[in-house]
Amino acid sequence: MTAVSPGTRPGPQADDRGAPVVTELRLSAFRSHRGAVFPLGPVTLFTGASGTGKSSVLEVYEALARLGGGAELGAVFRDPGACVPERAGPDAEGRRGFRIGCTVEGPAGPVRLDLAVQAEPELRVVGERLTCDGQTLLTTALRDPGRSTVQAAWHTAGSAPVTRAPLPDDVLGTALLPLRVAGKTAGQVKVLAAAEQVILALRSVFACDPRPTRMREPVALGDARLRRGCDNLAEVLWRTHHQCARRHARLGAMARAGCAGPVEALTVEKLADGRVRALLGRGGAWATPRPGGAWATPVGRLGDGELRYLALALVLLTGPGVLAMDTVAEVPDAMRALTVLADDLDRSLDGRQARELVALAAAVCAERHIRLVGTVAETSASYARGVDGVTVVDLGP
Repeated sequence: MTAVSPGTRPGPQADDRGAPVVTELRLSAFRSHRGAVFPLGPVTLFTGASGTGKSSVLEVYEALARLGGGAELGAVFRDPGACVPERAGPDAEGRRGFRIGCTVEGPAGPVRLDLAVQAEPELRVVGERLTCDGQTLLTTALRDPGRSTVQAAWHTAGSAPVTRAPLPDDVLGTALLPLRVAGKTAGQVKVLAAAEQVILALRSVFACDPRPTRMREPVALGDARLRRGCDNLAEVLWRTHHQCARRHARLGAMARAGCAGPVEALTVEKLADGRVRALLGRGGAWATPRPGGAWATPVGRLGDGELRYLALALVLLTGPGVLAMDTVAEVPDAMRALTVLADDLDRSLDGRQARELVALAAAVCAERHIRLVGTVAETSASYARGVDGVTVVDLGP
């Protein structure tokens, strides 16, 4: 059973700047889900008992994102047989598979992408459909199982109503359309606009999973782009400290709200070997003395919850230019609506930290430059249900 909390229910609207955003995920047949449709708002948190499929929702979102970036099926679905719905038997030819999809809102209107994947006996796309306002713009179908292609047909509205051509069966056809469609007719222009809207939204994703065990050591300075595991936290804090005083001040405020003991500042120091490490500036004789009589705690000494809390706050307060994510060279970062995926968002966090993080997410995502889709335990969900701008989806017992 799926229930959406009271409060703000996500609506079918694009980013205020016209940046495309994913507003719905469909797990038509995937793992434990059948016929599941999940609307997505600025902040959407999934909760439910173990085994209800919370992580599967984020798995599908990230899989679509990677496919939208041109990744091959085999790289995205390492164990495709596990994605097949439970108790789904093979057809007469011994084939089993799964179906997923999404809706992307943007300047082209609501665009639906639906994908049917054969998992067994071999992994391949067997059907793809791209539609906009009820009009089919692209369809693919497996016509000859002996060939590694699907037959594609896309809307042309020229001298011929559709164009037909074979496409590879191991990549997303929608991602190939900008390379295949000339854009000479009104129909082709519509196809291109819809495909590019979907691709941009899917590529504007950062899957985040902070790993405290990797965040404790000083790090070398590099391109200062925060990695998925946030192991280069200190390097990125060095960047925010020197390049964005306002953003760094907000991080400092989050540290004061969620870290144990007094926190007067969030600072970064450069060591003799050129590496950097982050510090919490303390008041009074509370931690390790620093030169000049100051007192500080190296961030590496913090607990797992504090480190995850700081890393997630940093992710929410930064953007595509700071996060190590797929880049779209032809589109400025300001025209992208970043979506952060965070499975077990509240893992290792105490109640105060979880509340501060949810409140930050609601405030930041209200500005419509960033969106958050995550999973949380019931304790955090109980608080989140009362936060304006946050949608909680309960997947039931």
